[in-house]
Amino acid sequence: MTIFSLSDFGVHIGARQLVSGVSLEIEAGEIVALAGASGSGKSLTAMTAFGLSAGAGKGSARLDGEELIGLPETALARLRAQHVGFVFQQPLTALTPHRSVAQHLGEAAAQAGGKRPGHSAMIAMLEQVGLADPQSKLKQFPHRLSGGERQRVLIACAIAHAPRLLIADEPTSALDASLRREIIDLLTGICREKQMAMLLVSHDLASIERDADRLLLLKDGEVAEKGKAAKIASQPTSKYGKALMAATPRLTEKLTPLPVPTDRLLEIRDLSVRFRKPGWRSGYIDAVKNASLDLARGETLAVVGGSGSGKSTLGRAVAGLGPVTSGEISWQDERLPSRGKRSRKHRQLMQPVFQDPVASLNPRWSVTDIILEPAQILASPDAPPGQRKSLVTELLREVDLPPEFASRRAAQLSGGQAQRVAIARALSCQPEMLLLDEATSALDPLVADGVSKLFRKLQEERGLALLFITHDLALARRCAHRIAVMEAGEIVECATREKLFGSPSSDAAKRLIAASG
Repeated sequence: MTIFSLSDFGVHIGARQLVSGVSLEIEAGEIVALAGASGSGKSLTAMTAFGLSAGAGKGSARLDGEELIGLPETALARLRAQHVGFVFQQPLTALTPHRSVAQHLGEAAAQAGGKRPGHSAMIAMLEQVGLADPQSKLKQFPHRLSGGERQRVLIACAIAHAPRLLIADEPTSALDASLRREIIDLLTGICREKQMAMLLVSHDLASIERDADRLLLLKDGEVAEKGKAAKIASQPTSKYGKALMAATPRLTEKLTPLPVPTDRLLEIRDLSVRFRKPGWRSGYIDAVKNASLDLARGETLAVVGGSGSGKSTLGRAVAGLGPVTSGEISWQDERLPSRGKRSRKHRQLMQPVFQDPVASLNPRWSVTDIILEPAQILASPDAPPGQRKSLVTELLREVDLPPEFASRRAAQLSGGQAQRVAIARALSCQPEMLLLDEATSALDPLVADGVSKLFRKLQEERGLALLFITHDLALARRCAHRIAVMEAGEIVECATREKLFGSPSSDAAKRLIAASG
């Protein structure tokens, strides 16, 4: 039985046609995926028929045989409340911050016109989505939950009213490998068990290959390829599909040679970071425990691990962006002082590139101002205007952006362009090491692949050392000379990529590899 269908479906905003000619059908218990690069029209296609985008739909969109195109908002709201569940990409922004988990579940279950569930019923809802200690979680607010816990709560809310159709828009892209596998297994299991149809929006071709029944690849708002998900994800026939597949790191791909590291730059010995527990709770959180690492010029060291394992805390401590409770950080055998006492020269050595490229740029500044800030503060504060202008032009060229971008602001940049500007900013004070904190995870595969290749090019040309924090094991395998695995604040294994993926010794590494395969 067909639950949801699109026929010659299109989306336009004013005179601009953004999506055209999309047709699909989803049966009960079936999972159909929409994949493609950023701006391909995936989310527009999934959301517009239900009145949840700025676009207007045309063609046909039917839910249980009822035509959605042309329905007034009141009728669409009724259908959404009764028959559709939504799982969004960022659970923290999808959940209301001042409402408890119990309040979220009560509202979600009652939206179809039923009674609010009792306490035991809500516990059963959380148990169904695999949330540990549901009794205490009912009283919690979203900010007190981990990313995986929030996503499970959002799924519980999405299915609380027993919808016929579930729409999951990039539901795992913000999660680490283990959590991604758990959440997608949870979603697919619920859909199969309850015979719900699911429209899955994702750029993770490896996940789609395993979990979706059929796949539509979208390019510039049109279907570039469609068919069985496993076949397209592994053996695409279109040029676009092949490019997406090549850009998506896989654990089975052939390893390519990396630059040969030279002399050691960074040495970390017995580094620990401890925080006081927030709010009313007493005691401490040991975020990093006795971590020891070293990094050479021209080397990429990836730090991987689950959410909350201490990866970012370690990276920030090394770069002087976060506290250090104990231990030593040395640069070319010279011990670095604590972060508040580091000189300009010390801070110039290591520069960060963060996860969210747009959020890391000042929205009020031009690209010129953004790029020049580190250089003016750390490297050459007295440089004349002409020299500054030529530096911006050269750095834009180095990150493959045209000179006219110098006058743009962050809001005028795509995600990939914004990240390239952030890289240019990091390079402006001539660092010897870059701290890459999930620097590609917010980008689609094609854009992320371009940024990864840029890092490799810069490393070869400048001899940069890269400390690469990531939850993507396949990307770490592709890019890193060595990989350190963290769990509960400790480095449980550090080995070359060949050894780690050939014969991992720690249970944490084995779990991460299994979840990423």
